[in-house]
Amino acid sequence: MPNSSIKNEKMYEDLRREGNSKEKAARISNAAAAQGKSSVGRRGGQSGSYDDWTVSDLKQRAKQLGMSGYSHLTKGKLIDKLRNH
Repeated sequence: MPNSSIKNEKMYEDLRREGNSKEKAARISNAAAAQGKSSVGRRGGQSGSYDDWTVSDLKQRAKQLGMSGYSHLTKGKLIDKLRNH
């Protein structure tokens, strides 16, 4: 069943099959539909690695994303949870 908030359903489904979260897949597919695939592709990949972040910063990011169950996690597990939310 098509979702009216997703502007490029095929790209969304492909991204989900690759293992991307629903939020990330929707964000990428909608940006590509609005601005073109090549524009979105050039823009990506400029964020720093979570490995360089402090545990405090990682927990703050998890809170911003509305995640739960992260307060007791080690840095490595917290990074995995953020990458795969």
